[in-house]
Amino acid sequence: MADRKSACCGFSALEVTLGVLFILMTMACVTLITVMFTWKSDPAPAPTSGPTLPPQNQTYLIGVGRADCTGPPAEIPLMGYANPQQKAAGIHTRLYSRAFIIDDGGRRLVFVTADVGMISQRLRLEVLQALQLKFGDVYRQENVVLSGTHTHCGLGGFFQYTLLMISSSGYIRESIKPLVDGIVRSVDIAHRNLRPGRIYRNTGNIDDSSVNRSPHSYMRNPQDERHRYKYDTDKQMMVLKFTDLDGDGIGMLSWFAVHAVSMNYTNLLVSSDNMGHASYLMEQDKNPGELPGQGGFVAGFSSSNLGDVSPNIKGPHCTNTGQPCDFLNSSCPVGGAKLCTAFGPGEDMFESTRIIGRNIYMKAKELYANADQEVSGFLHFAHQWVNMTEVKVQVNSTHTVSTCKPALGHSFAAGTTDGGGDLNFTQGAVEGDPFWDGIRDALVGEPSNETQECHHPKPILFSTGEMNWPLPWHPQIIDVQIIIIGSIAVIAVPGEITTMAGRRLRDTVKQELQSQGSFQDVEVVISGLSNVYTHYITTFEEYQLQRYEGASTIYGPHTLSAYLHKYRALARAIAQDQVSDLPVGPQPPFFEKSLFNLLPKAAVDKKPVNSSFGDVLQQVYPVYRQGDAVSVTFVAGNPRHSGDIRDKTFVAVEIYDNRTGTWEVVHTDASWETRFHWLKGSRGSNATVEWYIPVAAPSASYRIKHFGHYKQMKGLRPVITPYEGLSDVFTVKASFYYQ
Repeated sequence: MADRKSACCGFSALEVTLGVLFILMTMACVTLITVMFTWKSDPAPAPTSGPTLPPQNQTYLIGVGRADCTGPPAEIPLMGYANPQQKAAGIHTRLYSRAFIIDDGGRRLVFVTADVGMISQRLRLEVLQALQLKFGDVYRQENVVLSGTHTHCGLGGFFQYTLLMISSSGYIRESIKPLVDGIVRSVDIAHRNLRPGRIYRNTGNIDDSSVNRSPHSYMRNPQDERHRYKYDTDKQMMVLKFTDLDGDGIGMLSWFAVHAVSMNYTNLLVSSDNMGHASYLMEQDKNPGELPGQGGFVAGFSSSNLGDVSPNIKGPHCTNTGQPCDFLNSSCPVGGAKLCTAFGPGEDMFESTRIIGRNIYMKAKELYANADQEVSGFLHFAHQWVNMTEVKVQVNSTHTVSTCKPALGHSFAAGTTDGGGDLNFTQGAVEGDPFWDGIRDALVGEPSNETQECHHPKPILFSTGEMNWPLPWHPQIIDVQIIIIGSIAVIAVPGEITTMAGRRLRDTVKQELQSQGSFQDVEVVISGLSNVYTHYITTFEEYQLQRYEGASTIYGPHTLSAYLHKYRALARAIAQDQVSDLPVGPQPPFFEKSLFNLLPKAAVDKKPVNSSFGDVLQQVYPVYRQGDAVSVTFVAGNPRHSGDIRDKTFVAVEIYDNRTGTWEVVHTDASWETRFHWLKGSRGSNATVEWYIPVAAPSASYRIKHFGHYKQMKGLRPVITPYEGLSDVFTVKASFYYQ
């Protein structure tokens, strides 16, 4: 591979269920199977003197950093749809970690948004260990937030809990290492770039990029509560604008609630999806003349309360008839849930990703340009580890509710309208299925009565909290965390929280912060998929319907009540300046043994007779016009043999400069305009590079390069060798149109 500088929704398919059953049988018997009712604010404490606010127009030290965190794009399962056939086979766009460091002179905090499905507990713990080694105690669990954009097309393999390992072929070191290294590097770049600066905020609505994919569940929330809001999804985007003291922009951070599932479960290319495309567009705009992933301006687009929010705005229809799906169960008369699929605004997933990403970017650009409300105030942060299986919340003078041991319901296996399951599961199931329950009981036993009662009315498919071999199947210890940047409070939520659940959480934290009089101007945002993944968080009312989101609320019907209780306590501690009195809580495990890897090692590469790696199998045409697609196919090695591919590229599109007589790189595999496809065959692998010529591409001569590595045996020793492939030169001419 070439160095670029020199050469250039949660789970949603029944395949998880099948994978679980397969692993259980092949590993031999395992012993298995194992919010909101009402909620009420804790009694308000007597007012105390809260944190002192600094003068207006306070400057901060601000650092921004971006680093490549793309792993080997071959054979490793993509994380999000839990489809075992969806294994990486190339690159649509590269993945990046974007870090934002803020220092008020007394405290410092870090917010990272990474192009990844979610932050797993294992990923967070490994990042914190690496930060400790590099920076000592500067960056710690209480002042570091890690958040995932929720792309469903990043690599899996970065979990330490059994269910999540099964869905992504285990704990895969070659997958998690680029993530850890990329996140740490982005923090390091931001750390080294710290400089005095200012922060401005702005908000606005994006009206054309999101729909509620479980409107029936949303309608179960109280009518008077729903009437407070115009939409059944949160349309508001929050933007923070970072500048130096001269007013020059250095970065932007935003939050918006939408699933990054414009790229659907048939896609095999590593992709940052719609949120990543928004970052790409903003950074290309602010770093003119730079290749993707380069340039000083960093644009972070973060997830929010997206649990029931889809970008597929055409809505769900039966693919066999074109008719709308059943409203309650999201299924079709013939074909069931599998054929009920929601579609985006485009004709295919690539166009939908482009449209949604551009919509998000255009609003962010507008808000950034008009951001004039300066953020001032000290930094605050509060963090606790919590055992979420035993949180008790007193909802009135006589009634206490509790969370449960983790469990997934039958509707979990039905998937969503963004990617449904294969068999006869449907959303909205409040009764078990005798067939599947019988298989479950025969293999691993019945869920305990205690767990069944605690999760009612959820019919339990997998009682994961009662499954501990070879490791626990779901986390018990989770993070709750709030950071405050002057007048902006960010709630780091460890999962996919639905629209109304998020609204309740924001209101709760805001009321608590304002109760002491020190945060009257505070704006509260939710950062989802942060720190540890715990599936979904619904309201108590939504949970009763047991659609996919409710079935995937693993700690039971009172999960939201527990989070309201815990985050309220964090907000109160901040407002009263008593964070140091908060108990740290039980630390999560860091498993050293019993981590398994089901991914075979990459095999020795083969090639056709009388050929070499890098040879062209299908050549380019001599002439193209703007708007055409160029395609060239090379004899290729397995991309896994290229090792650490960060800051490198498999692809370079080069233009000939007549003035200098040199070739210059204009696109890499990080570019939106390129696609890198890797195909493994019985007689060898090939790589196809596609370049979708921009309509603004200059008329000139071009060529395409492919870089890679292949593995062969020299005696008993495997040897990795780099190679390059080069297309013929071709000409791009101006487009012409007939009237």
